[in-house]
Amino acid sequence: MKVSVKKLRIWFEITNSPHINMFLHIIKDLQKKHEVLITCRPLANTVELLDLHGLSYQVVGKHYGKSFINKLIGFPVRVLALIQFSRRHKPDVAINQSSFQQPVSAWLTNVPCIYTNDNEHALGNIPSFLFADKILIPEFLNNETVKKQFAKESKIIKYPGLKEGIYLWRLLKDLDKEEKQREKKTIFFRPEPRTAQYYEGNSSSIEGVFIELKEKFDIIISPRDEFQKQYYKNDKFTGITVLDKPINITEIIKRCDLFIGAGGTMSREMAIAGIPTISIYNNELLEVDNYLINRGILVHKIDIDASFVEEFICSRQTGMSGHDLLTKGQEAEKLIKDIILETGKESKQC
Repeated sequence: MKVSVKKLRIWFEITNSPHINMFLHIIKDLQKKHEVLITCRPLANTVELLDLHGLSYQVVGKHYGKSFINKLIGFPVRVLALIQFSRRHKPDVAINQSSFQQPVSAWLTNVPCIYTNDNEHALGNIPSFLFADKILIPEFLNNETVKKQFAKESKIIKYPGLKEGIYLWRLLKDLDKEEKQREKKTIFFRPEPRTAQYYEGNSSSIEGVFIELKEKFDIIISPRDEFQKQYYKNDKFTGITVLDKPINITEIIKRCDLFIGAGGTMSREMAIAGIPTISIYNNELLEVDNYLINRGILVHKIDIDASFVEEFICSRQTGMSGHDLLTKGQEAEKLIKDIILETGKESKQC
């Protein structure tokens, strides 16, 4: 369905680094005819990645760490700051992935808000589901699951596939498929989301595995924050590369022979892209993760040793990529764009 509208002011709220890839091409397409506003908070590599992609943004508030009490205190503070932003810029429509403050601030300033999420374990879903006008979830997330967090059936819209497919279909379309010709195979590791409210595990058990394997493989760690960056620069990790700044996902895909993830999004990205992937996520898995595991695209094993990693990387030269999820991702991107324009058009006519 093609939606023809006058110029809109569209407000994207980016609260974590994976959301940039999700919205990047949608933002760039919308910027051709509409005004796009971006707010963000300084969590993980969010600000650095926005700069990397040349996007203009305004930092609003901060992340309040893992403590539930601090998050509770910080919630209204950031809501108030976003209310000020909304009143100043007067957007026609707001959209986010997992921003728990934007739906509340948008509702309080009479801006229709589209809330997208694929993490059914986040407590912040509750206010977001209550105050958002439309709720977008991946097709593999059960409606009954989100309804337990007060999502109204009438608000729920399911998009095809998984959120990672929304952008991977573009990134992989023109990716150089040349065989990797390197002396050593390369292992990428993404540590745990240590500040997330829903996460209670850690990845300390993997450290000994990397120390044991660093002579046989090139091991690259992509830290989420300054704390992790400094931690992995400890002398015991000498010989292991620790990235000083985030690199483009396509560069990781080109260089990676095995991906080990203690989080969620990057593990799903690599698995869908056909990179052999082990998730050591030490917490209750999401429904979307279980879907990939059941398809054999993703392997989940919390306790792994050096021999398991070595055998895995040698036996799985290529992964089982989710090609159908890439096709669905293209459909999902169009659907989301149409919903943004349709919602903004309705708002402008009021």
